[in-house]
Amino acid sequence: MFRTFLVFLAVGLSGLPMGWAADEPMDAPANVEAALVADTSAIVPGKPFTTALHLRIAPGWHVYWLNPGDSGLPVNLTWNLPPGWKAGALQWPLPQKHVEDIGITYGYEGEVLLLAEVTPSGNLSGETVTLEAKATWLACAKTCVPGSAALILTLPVGTSAQPANDALFAQARAQLPQSGPPPFSLGWQPGDTETLLKVKGLPAETRLDYFPINPPTTHPEMLPKNTIRLAFGQEKPVEVQGLLVLENGGERKGWIVNHPLASLAASSSPQTAAPAPGVPSLTLPRALGFGFLGGFILNLMPCVLPVIALKIFGFLGQAGESRQRVFRSGLAFVGGIFAWFLGLATLIVAARAAGAQVTWAFQFQNPAFVLGMMLLVFVFALNLLGVFELWLPGSGKLVALSGREGYGGAFLHGMFATLLATPCTAPFLGSALAFAFTQHAAVTLAMFGSIAAGMSFPYLLLTAQPGWMRFLPKPGLWMVRLKQAMGFLMLGTVVWLLGVLGAQSGAPGAIGAAWILLGIGAACWVFGTWFTPEAKGAQRMLALAAMAGLIVLGVLLAARQSAPAAAGWEAWSPERVTALQREGKPVFIDFTADWCLNCKYNERFVLDTPPVREALRGFATLKADWTRGDARITAELKRLGRAGVPVYVVLPPTGGAPEVLPELLTQRTVLEALERAGK
Repeated sequence: MFRTFLVFLAVGLSGLPMGWAADEPMDAPANVEAALVADTSAIVPGKPFTTALHLRIAPGWHVYWLNPGDSGLPVNLTWNLPPGWKAGALQWPLPQKHVEDIGITYGYEGEVLLLAEVTPSGNLSGETVTLEAKATWLACAKTCVPGSAALILTLPVGTSAQPANDALFAQARAQLPQSGPPPFSLGWQPGDTETLLKVKGLPAETRLDYFPINPPTTHPEMLPKNTIRLAFGQEKPVEVQGLLVLENGGERKGWIVNHPLASLAASSSPQTAAPAPGVPSLTLPRALGFGFLGGFILNLMPCVLPVIALKIFGFLGQAGESRQRVFRSGLAFVGGIFAWFLGLATLIVAARAAGAQVTWAFQFQNPAFVLGMMLLVFVFALNLLGVFELWLPGSGKLVALSGREGYGGAFLHGMFATLLATPCTAPFLGSALAFAFTQHAAVTLAMFGSIAAGMSFPYLLLTAQPGWMRFLPKPGLWMVRLKQAMGFLMLGTVVWLLGVLGAQSGAPGAIGAAWILLGIGAACWVFGTWFTPEAKGAQRMLALAAMAGLIVLGVLLAARQSAPAAAGWEAWSPERVTALQREGKPVFIDFTADWCLNCKYNERFVLDTPPVREALRGFATLKADWTRGDARITAELKRLGRAGVPVYVVLPPTGGAPEVLPELLTQRTVLEALERAGK
């Protein structure tokens, strides 16, 4: 209370004409020393120069940033300049966060320089000019002491000047927010009481922090996956503005980010970090060019290369056909590419309009889509390896007609190539996509169209000039061998997709998918062996029945792979908690997730140790698995005042208030909580 009283006292005194802030600093020698310095040796009429309020802060003390946080006052500098002079606003270096008994504050320790640009008058008289300024601050340690200093800076007047205090100002400028474009993009997800800020494209091992600038925003809450929760205060701010700081290898860099909430309410499209004044943003023509180049380079990505190689086979097979047919087939292939990209862009625009947060390859975040893609690629790989051949009645094998595929086949071929391209990215594509996701619907469609044009360009060029096909190798046995090699590359894609599915659904999900793959693989083998053009009707019917049985068997085996609860643990549900409390049993609840490292650490080194296992024998133990974002678990976490896992809750048998344990457990913490609940 005394510390809070001093803060309000300082606020009141700072408004008095004289007050305590006389020309002598109050208690400054005990905690803060202030000085005014310049980066020039002389003042040239009309030429701007930079000054710095140089504060040396005693150990254990700190002063406050632009937004001081829960308590404090920002450093202030009031100029008394000659007529015709102008002084810019203070430039604030990156602050530090202080967790104190009264809350969280933002400020500086040790030494800090606050820069300000000063523009002198164009008409100066005399040999020297004296600048006057008054600095005020609130210095805090265990207690808070307001301080001030009357500062004087005298510089000669000249027609030219040399830099001064180079090292000091270089250090100060290095600690300012960056003026160049940031190496990340932002996605804003607004709400009535809070905004989620998702930072994408961060380098590995980067520590992320956020310092709010506008007061209506409370202290940020750091969530997994580089997501920041910004809760509003009593009223919703007009805009969200803050300082985003990245720390990597001891080096800190910051960027000012801001966006009007009115715009966010109308559209939840991601926004990039606001560039500093004077930094050119990505223009539409340049972004379209980046999209074209990125789409062109996509053809060389591992995701697409096997399909592209097969399309080259089609070109080789078409070498003897009419130029018109070859060109139309190429147009159909290009049409498939455009259809997929523009369809994806339309889906993204629609999802954004509905308030969803979407990004490039967002469909791969859905386990069902990943499973479907994996099955499709797996069947395609088996076809390339010769396990089966597709054929049409009266036409023979489609692979033998690769050079005479219909326009519909070429169209689907283009769509499939593009479908495989979406989990990939390429040089130039990242900037183009970041731009596309910040624009309105028409520009987003145009950007995806430019990517499609870039990917289509080599095929359109090759089919428009069939004579160039003579530079391709002649058909031969090497095509069969290369086709088989592409089949193994496609199996590599299956393995990769299986890993993605395992990360989303855990080991049981990946094992279940493997059973389905086995069933479908066996069905493809039956199709290639007995469902042939030469087979009779009865044989084909038996083959179809066997194929269906094998697929159903694979699905049934997959269904048995649902994750069982750990030994001694039950699956959590609100109904089960209510039933146990009615029975008068104490309850221990573990809110966890497979991707949560802290959860696994606590389980391995605390909950799964003999003393804790023994103490839990008298408790009903429930596990709330949040790996896939269960809505009921999310609601329960919010009710407990938590935004993520791990969370551990002990419910006494008497039905009293739940005890929420710390995120990082120790045996002693758990055992003491269990003992309290058991009394």
